[in-house]
Amino acid sequence: MPKLDRYLLSEFTQSTFAALVILLIVSVGGVITDVLKDIASGRLPAGLMLAQLGLVLLNWLPLILPLALMLGLMLGVGRLYRDSEMPVIASIGVGPRRLLKPVLLLVVPVVLVVGLCSLWLGPMAERISRQMIHEANRNLVVSGLEPGSFTEIPGGGGVVYVGAMSTDGSQFRRIFIYRQSEDRLDVTTSNTGSLAVDDSGERYLTLDEGFQVEGPRDGGLDYRLMRYASNEVRLPAGDSRYDPEDPEILPTRQLLGDERPAAHAQLHARIAPPLLTLAFALMAIPLARSTPRQARYGRVMMGFLAYLVGMDMMLMGTDWLESGRIPVALGLWWLVLPLLALALWLYFTDGRMRRSRQPRQAGPQGATP
Repeated sequence: MPKLDRYLLSEFTQSTFAALVILLIVSVGGVITDVLKDIASGRLPAGLMLAQLGLVLLNWLPLILPLALMLGLMLGVGRLYRDSEMPVIASIGVGPRRLLKPVLLLVVPVVLVVGLCSLWLGPMAERISRQMIHEANRNLVVSGLEPGSFTEIPGGGGVVYVGAMSTDGSQFRRIFIYRQSEDRLDVTTSNTGSLAVDDSGERYLTLDEGFQVEGPRDGGLDYRLMRYASNEVRLPAGDSRYDPEDPEILPTRQLLGDERPAAHAQLHARIAPPLLTLAFALMAIPLARSTPRQARYGRVMMGFLAYLVGMDMMLMGTDWLESGRIPVALGLWWLVLPLLALALWLYFTDGRMRRSRQPRQAGPQGATP
Protein backbone atom coordinates (compact mmCIF):
# COMPACT_ATOMS: atom_id res chain seq x y z
CA MET A 1 0.00 0.00 0.00
CA PRO A 2 1.43 3.44 -0.91
CA LYS A 3 2.42 5.69 1.98
CA LEU A 4 -0.32 8.19 1.15
CA ASP A 5 -2.99 5.52 1.35
CA ARG A 6 -1.62 4.25 4.66
CA TYR A 7 -1.56 7.78 6.07
CA LEU A 8 -5.10 8.62 4.99
CA LEU A 9 -6.45 5.24 6.10
CA SER A 10 -4.85 5.74 9.52
CA GLU A 11 -6.38 9.21 9.88
CA PHE A 12 -9.84 8.04 8.87
CA THR A 13 -9.70 4.91 11.07
CA GLN A 14 -8.61 6.82 14.19
CA SER A 15 -11.30 9.47 13.86
CA THR A 16 -13.97 6.84 13.12
CA PHE A 17 -12.94 4.76 16.12
CA ALA A 18 -13.05 7.83 18.36
CA ALA A 19 -16.56 8.71 17.13
CA LEU A 20 -17.68 5.10 17.62
CA VAL A 21 -16.43 5.01 21.21
CA ILE A 22 -18.27 8.22 22.08
CA LEU A 23 -21.49 7.02 20.45
CA LEU A 24 -21.27 3.66 22.23
CA ILE A 25 -20.82 5.39 25.60
CA VAL A 26 -23.93 7.50 24.95
CA SER A 27 -25.85 4.47 23.68
CA VAL A 28 -24.91 2.33 26.69
CA GLY A 29 -26.33 5.01 28.97
CA GLY A 30 -29.62 4.97 27.07
CA VAL A 31 -29.76 1.16 27.00
CA ILE A 32 -29.06 0.88 30.73
CA THR A 33 -31.84 3.39 31.44
CA ASP A 34 -34.36 1.42 29.35
CA VAL A 35 -33.34 -1.92 30.89
CA LEU A 36 -33.53 -0.59 34.46
CA LYS A 37 -36.95 0.88 33.73
CA ASP A 38 -38.17 -2.51 32.50
CA ILE A 39 -36.74 -4.20 35.60
CA ALA A 40 -38.40 -1.67 37.93
CA SER A 41 -41.77 -2.12 36.23
CA GLY A 42 -41.52 -5.91 36.39
CA ARG A 43 -41.37 -6.51 32.63
CA LEU A 44 -37.80 -7.86 32.82
CA PRO A 45 -36.21 -10.09 35.47
CA ALA A 46 -33.20 -8.50 37.17
CA GLY A 47 -31.04 -11.57 36.55
CA LEU A 48 -31.08 -10.93 32.78
CA MET A 49 -29.76 -7.36 32.94
CA LEU A 50 -26.24 -7.93 31.58
CA ALA A 51 -27.37 -10.36 28.89
CA GLN A 52 -30.05 -7.94 27.72
CA LEU A 53 -27.54 -5.07 27.58
CA GLY A 54 -25.30 -6.99 25.18
CA LEU A 55 -28.17 -8.18 22.99
CA VAL A 56 -29.74 -4.73 22.73
CA LEU A 57 -26.40 -3.11 21.83
CA LEU A 58 -25.86 -5.72 19.12
CA ASN A 59 -29.27 -4.86 17.71
CA TRP A 60 -28.39 -1.14 17.74
CA LEU A 61 -25.11 -1.47 15.82
CA PRO A 62 -26.75 -1.01 12.36
CA LEU A 63 -27.89 2.42 13.58
CA ILE A 64 -24.70 3.42 15.43
CA LEU A 65 -22.00 2.34 12.94
CA PRO A 66 -23.25 4.46 9.96
CA LEU A 67 -23.23 7.61 12.09
CA ALA A 68 -19.80 6.80 13.57
CA LEU A 69 -18.36 6.23 10.08
CA MET A 70 -19.85 9.44 8.69
CA LEU A 71 -18.72 11.59 11.60
CA GLY A 72 -15.29 9.96 11.64
CA LEU A 73 -14.70 10.64 7.95
CA MET A 74 -15.92 14.22 8.28
CA LEU A 75 -13.67 14.87 11.27
CA GLY A 76 -10.67 13.23 9.57
CA VAL A 77 -11.09 15.08 6.26
CA GLY A 78 -11.89 18.31 8.13
CA ARG A 79 -8.60 18.10 9.99
CA LEU A 80 -6.73 17.65 6.70
CA TYR A 81 -8.37 20.84 5.37
CA ARG A 82 -7.76 22.71 8.61
CA ASP A 83 -4.03 21.89 8.60
CA SER A 84 -3.75 22.70 4.85
CA GLU A 85 -2.79 19.09 4.08
CA MET A 86 -5.62 18.49 1.64
CA PRO A 87 -4.58 21.33 -0.74
CA VAL A 88 -1.06 19.87 -0.80
CA ILE A 89 -2.45 16.41 -1.56
CA ALA A 90 -4.64 17.86 -4.31
CA SER A 91 -1.65 19.72 -5.81
CA ILE A 92 0.10 16.41 -6.58
CA GLY A 93 -2.89 15.16 -8.52
CA VAL A 94 -4.84 13.30 -5.83
CA GLY A 95 -8.49 14.03 -6.55
CA PRO A 96 -11.75 12.36 -5.54
CA ARG A 97 -11.13 9.31 -7.74
CA ARG A 98 -7.65 8.69 -6.28
CA LEU A 99 -8.94 9.38 -2.76
CA LEU A 100 -11.59 6.69 -3.21
CA LYS A 101 -9.10 3.87 -2.51
CA PRO A 102 -8.22 4.72 1.13
CA VAL A 103 -11.83 5.67 1.79
CA LEU A 104 -13.15 2.32 0.57
CA LEU A 105 -10.50 0.45 2.55
CA LEU A 106 -12.34 1.68 5.65
CA VAL A 107 -15.88 1.93 4.32
CA VAL A 108 -16.19 -1.56 2.81
CA PRO A 109 -15.39 -3.46 6.07
CA VAL A 110 -17.79 -1.23 8.01
CA VAL A 111 -20.54 -1.78 5.42
CA LEU A 112 -19.98 -5.55 5.68
CA VAL A 113 -20.23 -5.41 9.48
CA VAL A 114 -23.43 -3.35 9.26
CA GLY A 115 -24.88 -5.83 6.76
CA LEU A 116 -23.90 -8.76 9.00
CA CYS A 117 -25.55 -7.16 12.03
CA SER A 118 -28.63 -6.01 10.14
CA LEU A 119 -29.30 -9.24 8.22
CA TRP A 120 -28.18 -11.88 10.70
CA LEU A 121 -26.82 -10.87 14.13
CA GLY A 122 -29.47 -8.26 14.94
CA PRO A 123 -32.51 -10.52 14.34
CA MET A 124 -30.75 -13.36 16.16
CA ALA A 125 -30.09 -11.09 19.16
CA GLU A 126 -33.72 -9.96 19.22
CA ARG A 127 -34.91 -13.58 19.00
CA ILE A 128 -32.63 -14.71 21.85
CA SER A 129 -33.65 -11.72 23.98
CA ARG A 130 -37.35 -12.47 23.68
CA GLN A 131 -36.83 -16.18 24.28
CA MET A 132 -34.84 -15.46 27.44
CA ILE A 133 -37.52 -13.13 28.80
CA HIS A 134 -40.27 -15.59 27.87
CA GLU A 135 -38.55 -18.47 29.67
CA ALA A 136 -37.58 -16.29 32.64
CA ASN A 137 -41.17 -15.23 33.21
CA ARG A 138 -42.02 -18.91 33.76
CA ASN A 139 -39.34 -19.40 36.41
CA LEU A 140 -39.66 -17.98 39.91
CA VAL A 141 -35.92 -17.94 40.52
CA VAL A 142 -35.09 -15.87 37.45
CA SER A 143 -38.10 -13.66 38.10
CA GLY A 144 -36.43 -12.52 41.31
CA LEU A 145 -38.05 -14.69 44.01
CA GLU A 146 -35.56 -16.45 46.29
CA PRO A 147 -36.46 -19.09 48.91
CA GLY A 148 -36.23 -17.90 52.48
CA SER A 149 -36.16 -14.15 51.77
CA PHE A 150 -38.59 -11.28 51.29
CA THR A 151 -38.67 -9.90 47.73
CA GLU A 152 -40.24 -6.58 46.81
CA ILE A 153 -42.84 -6.70 44.07
CA PRO A 154 -41.60 -4.55 41.15
CA GLY A 155 -43.25 -1.15 41.21
CA GLY A 156 -43.43 -0.97 45.01
CA GLY A 157 -46.76 -2.80 45.29
CA GLY A 158 -45.75 -5.06 48.20
CA VAL A 159 -43.50 -7.96 49.14
CA VAL A 160 -43.43 -11.74 48.56
CA TYR A 161 -41.91 -14.42 50.79
CA VAL A 162 -41.34 -17.98 49.58
CA GLY A 163 -40.29 -20.63 52.08
CA ALA A 164 -39.18 -23.36 49.67
CA MET A 165 -39.04 -23.87 45.92
CA SER A 166 -38.72 -26.75 43.47
CA THR A 167 -35.57 -27.32 41.43
CA ASP A 168 -37.03 -25.95 38.20
CA GLY A 169 -38.43 -22.86 39.94
CA SER A 170 -42.05 -23.50 38.98
CA GLN A 171 -43.45 -24.88 42.28
CA PHE A 172 -43.21 -23.33 45.74
CA ARG A 173 -44.34 -23.89 49.35
CA ARG A 174 -45.22 -21.64 52.29
CA ILE A 175 -45.77 -18.34 50.51
CA PHE A 176 -46.66 -15.00 52.06
CA ILE A 177 -47.81 -12.07 49.87
CA TYR A 178 -48.37 -8.54 51.14
CA ARG A 179 -49.92 -6.05 48.72
CA GLN A 180 -51.11 -2.50 49.26
CA SER A 181 -52.92 0.24 47.36
CA GLU A 182 -53.80 3.82 48.28
CA ASP A 183 -56.25 2.91 51.07
CA ARG A 184 -56.38 -0.92 51.23
CA LEU A 185 -53.99 -3.72 52.13
CA ASP A 186 -54.10 -7.41 51.30
CA VAL A 187 -52.26 -10.31 52.98
CA THR A 188 -52.37 -13.71 51.29
CA THR A 189 -50.83 -16.96 52.57
CA SER A 190 -50.68 -20.43 51.11
CA ASN A 191 -48.96 -23.77 51.73
CA THR A 192 -48.37 -24.74 48.09
CA GLY A 193 -48.63 -23.15 44.67
CA SER A 194 -47.09 -22.65 41.24
CA LEU A 195 -46.32 -20.00 38.64
CA ALA A 196 -48.42 -19.74 35.47
CA VAL A 197 -48.15 -17.50 32.40
CA ASP A 198 -51.05 -16.99 30.00
CA ASP A 199 -50.91 -16.25 26.26
CA SER A 200 -50.85 -12.48 26.79
CA GLY A 201 -47.72 -12.65 28.96
CA GLU A 202 -49.52 -12.08 32.29
CA ARG A 203 -47.94 -13.95 35.23
CA TYR A 204 -50.06 -15.51 37.98
CA LEU A 205 -49.20 -17.24 41.24
CA THR A 206 -51.67 -20.09 41.60
CA LEU A 207 -52.16 -20.68 45.35
CA ASP A 208 -53.68 -23.76 47.01
CA GLU A 209 -55.30 -24.07 50.44
CA GLY A 210 -54.65 -20.71 52.08
CA PHE A 211 -56.05 -17.58 53.71
CA GLN A 212 -56.55 -13.99 52.55
CA VAL A 213 -57.04 -10.95 54.79
CA GLU A 214 -58.18 -7.65 53.28
CA GLY A 215 -58.77 -4.36 55.09
CA PRO A 216 -58.13 -0.59 55.31
CA ARG A 217 -54.68 0.93 55.81
CA ASP A 218 -55.90 3.81 57.99
CA GLY A 219 -56.57 1.65 61.06
CA GLY A 220 -60.27 0.92 60.61
CA LEU A 221 -62.01 -2.35 61.55
CA ASP A 222 -63.43 -3.23 58.14
CA TYR A 223 -61.38 -6.42 57.69
CA ARG A 224 -62.37 -9.59 55.88
CA LEU A 225 -60.87 -13.05 56.36
CA MET A 226 -61.34 -15.59 53.60
CA ARG A 227 -60.26 -19.19 53.33
CA TYR A 228 -59.86 -20.55 49.84
CA ALA A 229 -59.11 -23.82 48.11
CA SER A 230 -57.53 -22.13 45.07
CA ASN A 231 -56.58 -18.55 44.37
CA GLU A 232 -54.68 -16.67 41.68
CA VAL A 233 -52.52 -13.60 42.40
CA ARG A 234 -51.43 -11.56 39.39
CA LEU A 235 -47.82 -10.39 39.34
CA PRO A 236 -46.70 -7.30 37.39
CA ALA A 237 -47.02 -7.87 33.66
CA GLY A 238 -44.03 -9.37 31.95
CA ASP A 239 -42.99 -8.90 28.36
CA SER A 240 -45.63 -8.95 25.64
CA ARG A 241 -46.80 -12.30 24.33
CA TYR A 242 -43.97 -14.22 22.72
CA ASP A 243 -44.74 -14.91 19.06
CA PRO A 244 -42.16 -17.14 17.31
CA GLU A 245 -43.58 -16.05 13.95
CA ASP A 246 -43.03 -12.33 14.54
CA PRO A 247 -41.15 -10.95 11.49
CA GLU A 248 -38.81 -8.95 13.75
CA ILE A 249 -37.22 -12.14 15.08
CA LEU A 250 -37.42 -14.39 12.01
CA PRO A 251 -34.18 -15.13 10.11
CA THR A 252 -33.77 -13.14 6.92
CA ARG A 253 -33.98 -16.20 4.67
CA GLN A 254 -37.46 -16.98 6.06
CA LEU A 255 -38.65 -13.47 5.25
CA LEU A 256 -37.90 -13.99 1.55
CA GLY A 257 -40.87 -16.32 1.11
CA ASP A 258 -43.19 -14.63 3.59
CA GLU A 259 -46.07 -12.74 1.94
CA ARG A 260 -47.15 -10.75 5.00
CA PRO A 261 -46.72 -6.95 4.70
CA ALA A 262 -44.90 -6.90 8.03
CA ALA A 263 -42.41 -9.45 6.69
CA HIS A 264 -41.76 -7.39 3.54
CA ALA A 265 -41.30 -4.27 5.67
CA GLN A 266 -38.84 -6.05 7.96
CA LEU A 267 -36.88 -7.43 4.99
CA HIS A 268 -36.42 -3.96 3.46
CA ALA A 269 -35.56 -2.53 6.88
CA ARG A 270 -32.68 -5.03 7.09
CA ILE A 271 -31.40 -4.40 3.55
CA ALA A 272 -31.41 -0.59 3.82
CA PRO A 273 -28.81 0.03 6.60
CA PRO A 274 -25.67 -1.21 4.73
CA LEU A 275 -26.66 0.73 1.60
CA LEU A 276 -27.35 3.86 3.63
CA THR A 277 -23.99 3.41 5.35
CA LEU A 278 -22.25 3.52 1.96
CA ALA A 279 -24.24 6.60 0.94
CA PHE A 280 -23.48 8.52 4.14
CA ALA A 281 -19.78 7.64 3.91
CA LEU A 282 -19.51 8.98 0.35
CA MET A 283 -21.40 12.13 1.31
CA ALA A 284 -19.02 12.77 4.20
CA ILE A 285 -16.04 13.64 1.96
CA PRO A 286 -17.61 16.56 0.03
CA LEU A 287 -19.51 17.76 3.12
CA ALA A 288 -16.21 18.05 5.03
CA ARG A 289 -14.62 20.42 2.48
CA SER A 290 -13.63 23.70 4.18
CA THR A 291 -11.02 26.44 4.17
CA PRO A 292 -8.19 26.49 6.76
CA ARG A 293 -9.86 29.17 8.90
CA GLN A 294 -13.42 27.93 8.48
CA ALA A 295 -15.09 26.23 11.44
CA ARG A 296 -15.56 22.56 10.67
CA TYR A 297 -18.21 21.71 13.28
CA GLY A 298 -20.96 23.45 11.32
CA ARG A 299 -20.49 20.95 8.50
CA VAL A 300 -20.37 18.09 11.01
CA MET A 301 -23.76 19.24 12.28
CA MET A 302 -25.01 19.31 8.69
CA GLY A 303 -23.88 15.71 8.22
CA PHE A 304 -25.51 14.69 11.49
CA LEU A 305 -28.82 16.25 10.40
CA ALA A 306 -28.57 14.42 7.05
CA TYR A 307 -28.12 11.15 8.94
CA LEU A 308 -31.13 11.88 11.17
CA VAL A 309 -33.35 12.67 8.20
CA GLY A 310 -32.23 9.55 6.33
CA MET A 311 -32.77 7.21 9.28
CA ASP A 312 -36.11 8.79 10.18
CA MET A 313 -37.28 8.32 6.61
CA MET A 314 -36.18 4.68 6.76
CA LEU A 315 -38.18 4.06 9.95
CA MET A 316 -41.21 5.89 8.57
CA GLY A 317 -40.97 3.95 5.30
CA THR A 318 -40.88 0.68 7.25
CA ASP A 319 -44.09 1.66 9.07
CA TRP A 320 -45.70 2.67 5.77
CA LEU A 321 -44.81 -0.70 4.24
CA GLU A 322 -46.19 -2.57 7.21
CA SER A 323 -49.46 -0.62 7.17
CA GLY A 324 -49.83 -0.86 3.37
CA ARG A 325 -49.56 2.87 2.64
CA ILE A 326 -46.93 2.27 -0.04
CA PRO A 327 -46.75 -0.76 -2.38
CA VAL A 328 -44.53 -3.67 -1.46
CA ALA A 329 -42.70 -3.54 -4.80
CA LEU A 330 -41.54 0.01 -4.02
CA GLY A 331 -40.07 -1.05 -0.69
CA LEU A 332 -37.43 1.36 0.60
CA TRP A 333 -35.78 1.74 -2.81
CA TRP A 334 -37.41 5.17 -3.16
CA LEU A 335 -35.12 6.29 -0.33
CA VAL A 336 -31.96 4.21 -0.80
CA LEU A 337 -31.36 4.59 -4.55
CA PRO A 338 -31.79 8.42 -4.76
CA LEU A 339 -29.60 8.84 -1.69
CA LEU A 340 -26.88 6.65 -3.23
CA ALA A 341 -27.10 8.57 -6.50
CA LEU A 342 -26.84 11.89 -4.66
CA ALA A 343 -23.84 10.66 -2.66
CA LEU A 344 -22.01 9.49 -5.81
CA TRP A 345 -22.74 12.78 -7.59
CA LEU A 346 -21.50 14.83 -4.64
CA TYR A 347 -18.37 12.74 -4.29
CA PHE A 348 -17.23 12.73 -7.92
CA THR A 349 -18.07 16.40 -8.50
CA ASP A 350 -16.28 17.50 -5.33
CA GLY A 351 -13.60 20.08 -6.03
CA ARG A 352 -14.35 20.56 -9.71
CA MET A 353 -14.08 24.09 -11.01
CA ARG A 354 -16.62 25.37 -13.50
CA ARG A 355 -15.08 26.43 -16.76
CA SER A 356 -15.64 30.07 -17.52
CA ARG A 357 -17.09 30.81 -20.93
CA GLN A 358 -14.69 32.56 -23.34
CA PRO A 359 -16.12 35.67 -25.04
CA ARG A 360 -16.67 35.24 -28.75
CA GLN A 361 -14.41 37.31 -30.96
CA ALA A 362 -15.54 38.82 -34.24
CA GLY A 363 -13.81 37.78 -37.45
CA PRO A 364 -12.18 40.16 -40.02
CA GLN A 365 -15.51 40.98 -41.66
CA GLY A 366 -17.58 41.02 -38.47
CA ALA A 367 -18.58 37.37 -38.76
CA THR A 368 -18.23 35.19 -35.73
CA PRO A 369 -16.03 32.13 -36.12
